[in-house]
Amino acid sequence: MTAPATAHLLIGPVLRRVAGTTATIWVETTEPAIVRVEATGGGSGEAKTFSAYGHHYTLVVVTGLTPAATSEYRVFLGDRQVWPPADSAYPPSVIRTRPAQDDDVPVRMIFGSCREATPHSSARHLPPDALDAYSRRLMTDPADPGLRPDLIVLLGDQVYADNTSKKVRRFLRRRRAAGHQGPQDQVVTFDEYTKLYLESWRDPEIRWLLATVPSVMIFDDHEMIDDWNTSASWRDDMAAQPWWIERITGGLASYWVYQHLGNLAPEELAADPLYQKVTAAEDATVLLHDFGRSVDGAPHRYQWSFALDLGRTRLVMLDNRCNRVLTPGAREMLPATEWQWFVDQAHGSYDHLVVGSSLPWLMPPAIHHLEAWNERRADSSSRRVAARAEKIRRAFDLEHWAAFGRSFVALGELFKRLGEGTQRPADRVGAGPAYAAPATISVLSGDVHHSYVAEADFGDGPRTPVMQLTCSPVHNQVPAAMRPLMRFSWSRLAAKGVRGVVRAAGVPRPPWSWKRLAGPYFGNAVSTLDLAGPVATVRVEGTTKEGNLFEVARVRYPRQDDRR
Repeated sequence: MTAPATAHLLIGPVLRRVAGTTATIWVETTEPAIVRVEATGGGSGEAKTFSAYGHHYTLVVVTGLTPAATSEYRVFLGDRQVWPPADSAYPPSVIRTRPAQDDDVPVRMIFGSCREATPHSSARHLPPDALDAYSRRLMTDPADPGLRPDLIVLLGDQVYADNTSKKVRRFLRRRRAAGHQGPQDQVVTFDEYTKLYLESWRDPEIRWLLATVPSVMIFDDHEMIDDWNTSASWRDDMAAQPWWIERITGGLASYWVYQHLGNLAPEELAADPLYQKVTAAEDATVLLHDFGRSVDGAPHRYQWSFALDLGRTRLVMLDNRCNRVLTPGAREMLPATEWQWFVDQAHGSYDHLVVGSSLPWLMPPAIHHLEAWNERRADSSSRRVAARAEKIRRAFDLEHWAAFGRSFVALGELFKRLGEGTQRPADRVGAGPAYAAPATISVLSGDVHHSYVAEADFGDGPRTPVMQLTCSPVHNQVPAAMRPLMRFSWSRLAAKGVRGVVRAAGVPRPPWSWKRLAGPYFGNAVSTLDLAGPVATVRVEGTTKEGNLFEVARVRYPRQDDRR
């Protein structure tokens, strides 16, 4: 296949995984094509696009890259170079590889969540986009090791299906007038979802950043709808909406194409049956439609969680939304098989464990107590009590780890066991080797539209610091009237008051406590996590009115007096 002369690059290139001398690069083109990537100093790859819903995509595996090098690359459709554009004012896009022996090489990742696209923000007068600001700063010297991260970790709400821009709403009005069913201001079908990614990922600064820094992603709720899968009765109510089946079908299928594929390493892609079928099909529309419709809940689960290693750092990204177990009285954040997969990934030889969880594990204590109380009330044998608790759950978004109490405790117990150096699963004694305790454990989260750093206190338990690092939003905002209330939720007075109510309802106290070390910060932000030797440093940066970054907080751990 040769690329038609009219074919061009619609979205991308998006640099996804870089491991050893191999990289993956995702693109969307306007027509079917052979996409070729060539890197300076060696390294190339090509792939044929696959087609679905009238759109064309591929993930090019680039092999033969030079170790420990920064290589510029070009993208071709057939024989025509389409990236970088001939008139580009931006620095060249590059692929940076780590040394072959990178155990002693520091790791830097930036993270955040909740990013509305720039065209949307101009209408809502949002403060400057923190990821745009980060991209502009990196452009000043892309090769500077003091600026360049190894990985971008996006923790959900990369697009908003239920909160669209004026441009997208105009498109939707034309679609609804033509007979396509759905809300006037929300996307429903796969094709409608493509407009969200086009709007978000063609932002010039974001496009350059995604082309030159590897990225991984996990969804939160707004990729589908606010409070997605908050409860079993919520699912029943949504199923009654005539447009919902098509929404969840298009949402999950488009997420698989635009976000999830790039999370997988080449060997994982080769083992993914759906990927093999999609890339072999002349038209994958029916395949993806059937997939999107079938994987929304049991029994046909698809694992969206994934893991990767960077040097001596292990990153495990968890699905907090799609595969929830919502059975009253037995609610779980992850089903049993996926939880066991996570436990297995958490055991190994590494220095730092980083867990990507779109929803914070450690919330403001007052909110944690309220969510735990609400879960207890929602499980009441009294229909009236349970129904009232469900209304409160939905009204106040009480759906974080605390609202899945068994999972909250299980996660903390796992961290405690890891921090004590007894990494072998308690129920699988003899199944494998025990490993030394990691130097640090960090949970990266977003969702709650304020940024903070908190540390778990297990009493006389492990000395490995277990940290909650929350960065949200990248480009959104909390209504000013809500900020004092959210700040108050972190206070001892609020925690004590709510805890009194919870105790009266018979809800046990959490097995451990936690304290806030930095924040809350309510502006747009991006955070950086540096991991070097046994030490981690997190830095939260906000945006000025002029669109520059400034440091909000910096926390280094373990602290000197915590060292072994």
